[in-house]
Amino acid sequence: MSEPYDGPILEIENLSISFFTRLREIPAVMDFSCTVMPGEAMGLVGESGCGKSTVALGVMQDLGVNGRIVGGSIKFKGRDLNKMTNEELRKIRGSEIAMIYQEPMASLNPAMKIGKQLMEVPMIHEGTSADEAYKMALQVVTDVKLPDPERILKAYPHQLSGGQQQRIVIAMALMSKPALLILDEPTTALDVTVEAGIVELVKDLGKKYGTSMLFISHNLGLVLETCDRLCVMYSGEAVETGSIHDVFDEMQHPYTQALFRSIPLPGADKNASPLVAIPGNFPLPHERPPGCNFGPRCDYFEAGRCDAQDIRMANVPGNDRHQSRCVKFQEIDWNAPLKAKKTFKKAEPGKVVLRMEDLKKYYEVSANKMFGGGESKVVKANETLSFEARESETLAIVGESGCGKSTFAKVLMGLETATSGKILLYGQDIQDTPIEQRTTETVSGVQMVFQNPFDTLNPSSTVGRQIIRALEIFGEGNSDAERRERMLELLDLVKLPRAFADRMPRQLSGGQKQRVGIARAFAGGAKIVVADEPVSALDVSVQAAVTDLLMEIQRQNQTTLLFISHDLSIVRYLSDRVMVMYLGHVVELGTTDQVFSPPYHPYTEALLSAVPIADTRVKKKRIVLEGDIPSAMNPPPGCPFQTRCRWKSKVSGNLCETEMPPVRKLAGDHQIKCHLSDEQFASMEPVIEIAAE
Repeated sequence: MSEPYDGPILEIENLSISFFTRLREIPAVMDFSCTVMPGEAMGLVGESGCGKSTVALGVMQDLGVNGRIVGGSIKFKGRDLNKMTNEELRKIRGSEIAMIYQEPMASLNPAMKIGKQLMEVPMIHEGTSADEAYKMALQVVTDVKLPDPERILKAYPHQLSGGQQQRIVIAMALMSKPALLILDEPTTALDVTVEAGIVELVKDLGKKYGTSMLFISHNLGLVLETCDRLCVMYSGEAVETGSIHDVFDEMQHPYTQALFRSIPLPGADKNASPLVAIPGNFPLPHERPPGCNFGPRCDYFEAGRCDAQDIRMANVPGNDRHQSRCVKFQEIDWNAPLKAKKTFKKAEPGKVVLRMEDLKKYYEVSANKMFGGGESKVVKANETLSFEARESETLAIVGESGCGKSTFAKVLMGLETATSGKILLYGQDIQDTPIEQRTTETVSGVQMVFQNPFDTLNPSSTVGRQIIRALEIFGEGNSDAERRERMLELLDLVKLPRAFADRMPRQLSGGQKQRVGIARAFAGGAKIVVADEPVSALDVSVQAAVTDLLMEIQRQNQTTLLFISHDLSIVRYLSDRVMVMYLGHVVELGTTDQVFSPPYHPYTEALLSAVPIADTRVKKKRIVLEGDIPSAMNPPPGCPFQTRCRWKSKVSGNLCETEMPPVRKLAGDHQIKCHLSDEQFASMEPVIEIAAE
């Protein structure tokens, strides 16, 4: 441990970082300043490509061959990092400044046991003995709340779940009690319930070790829950910085305001007050506009003033270190209501188009002959799923990864066939018909939009050609000219310029690629669209535009939308009914209002509590689930959720551990699979409450 230091831990002043290619210098970060005091957590928020991670790599002095700091300074505990020798940097990196990345496996050595990887840190940095290092490793694994720490130290990384791997990476970063911890989107790849546990953990450990934090995220709700202050970035610049409450409740920059309008907060209604997407696109680094970078997309833009010269950060009077990069922030009426937006009539669900009856899907995992395996095991991916979906209805399917959401989608699409049970599409059985034997009409009628738009497009074929190919397969149009015209209409439908027909996928942004995926899904006049996490890979402002688009197409075509997601904020905003899945079972099914207000299934209650909400008025109950989801190969006896349920002790005897709960019918078709009594359900309190203004 070094001597105590009471100045700022991290002081970044007017930092500019550029990357140099053969053709030009590309400025990635310009005039960026931020200060992190001892024990303070600073959130760095912005969309992908705005320079958040570049700032972190600048602090780590790890900008690669092409990156260079071209202006300003980064001081750690008063010393300028740019002026240190490699030897001095090596001493600080990993011991006094530690970084946790988005992908835990990138930081773990797959061929080395966890214990040994953790012990290396104090042995290398502090010359600790092996015995002492083992004790420290055991302590830190206990601190990050992993079950059976001794067994974990003997395990290899691949034997742990994603959430456990991320906890190990956090443990590794904390081994040397760093003064500054940089977290780069540390929970993006994790389930909300696991994320809630990790966020809680980071906050507790920050207090315990007195660590200062730089928390990089695009999730405003997460930053609200973890940080004291935040800095909003747009296109390489900080546009607003201040305490959480100043920025959330008294925002002073048009971009911050636009960002909040594009995220679904409690109370948003898709018909009465639709989300407002930010117009236009993010500028490319070498095509930034003169003056304010946000100018071309800003509601308050004034030519000759906003684009006249570079704009500096200015202090907001009366607030705690609150600054804004806007020449007009003191003239704008920040509380003015939005200009009249489009509102929509609520679509009435029509006839039942899809019905599932007791659907089961089991996989047989053959025993491994090579390692002298025993008998084969069965993975029960879906257990007796029953529900129906109607025309023009959005049914959301929520649950953690591994609960069987995507398996069910595959069976519906015909990529897998069901083990037993029925799927009726317009009254016809399709559960046993694999996709290659389905009629063109059935295939074009049920289409899918995937999570990752990059994987679903052919990189060597133009956008227009890929949509025309789908039209050919679905037998649409009688000639090439007709199909070309229909393709252009589909581009209009997903609000892409017709000129994009001749572009290659690599020339499109993530949100634009996702629109091409949606256009292709609707090429055959799809009646049912399965959207598997369609917006989770996209930025918040793009999410609003894509969800808006899905709903507009749904209104025009009376499409049934099955929306698979773990983001309950979007589910609450979008869906008419919600189905909650856990380990292959439907544990709750009801209208959105029923599922989001008590009584809940204990698992739904925990899911709601885990969702980060970017609203300072929201009061939430904290329910952190212990442990990970059990394996579908080896589910617990009785109720599948009993190993993690906080209500279990309230059920008499050991019913939860021995018997599968019955499906309980509550008011108005609301159903819950649970052993709790009516009185216990009646005693449940809301998890999310909005404080009165």
